[in-house]
Amino acid sequence: MSEKNYSAGMVKLSFWFLEFKKMIKLLNEDKSFSDIKKLNQQKNIFSASSDLRANQIFTTLSKRVKSLDESVYHLFEKLDVSNQKLIVLISIMASDDLFFAFMHEVFREKIIYDTEELADRDFNIFFKDKQLQSERVAGWQDDTIKRLAASYKTILIEAGLLDLFESEDNGSENQMRKHTDRRILRPILDLNLEQYLKDHDMQIMINILTGVS
Repeated sequence: MSEKNYSAGMVKLSFWFLEFKKMIKLLNEDKSFSDIKKLNQQKNIFSASSDLRANQIFTTLSKRVKSLDESVYHLFEKLDVSNQKLIVLISIMASDDLFFAFMHEVFREKIIYDTEELADRDFNIFFKDKQLQSERVAGWQDDTIKRLAASYKTILIEAGLLDLFESEDNGSENQMRKHTDRRILRPILDLNLEQYLKDHDMQIMINILTGVS
């Protein structure tokens, strides 16, 4: 069996919802990816901090958008914001093997077993398993793993699937201590988005988001 193309590139990337939305809008206006690339170079349409970052945003968003069928372009603009964000999340899963594995092996299991919290140990266990399975991941430094886990958490928060809240428990010497937990928020898929996924052989994305076993 060939090794999965796992990448730590997500440490440099973001959710980029507004930028994704702008690219979809331009595609719906019959702009090509080449047209958008030129606009990005000439007018910095994604408001990037540098030319290098502008190119990175364009390249990443193009890969994400191209991982979906073109019929999603018009559907995207008809959906509410929460489902638009789910499309962005689905495009990230479809274009990043390691993030997809995390969502399928960890997030989906949490939904199936109705577990509310996504804890640091869940990320630690996932990446340790992947280090045993993949020589590439095994070669990554601990700092890379930590940054990648932080990136995954941020993506889930921006996608509306994770909520931060403070809780208290007994620490040393019976003193109460505060810490931040992460509560999983179950997504509600628009029926049109669900049908799109079924029609384009992406039932697995529905399974991940709704906890279908």
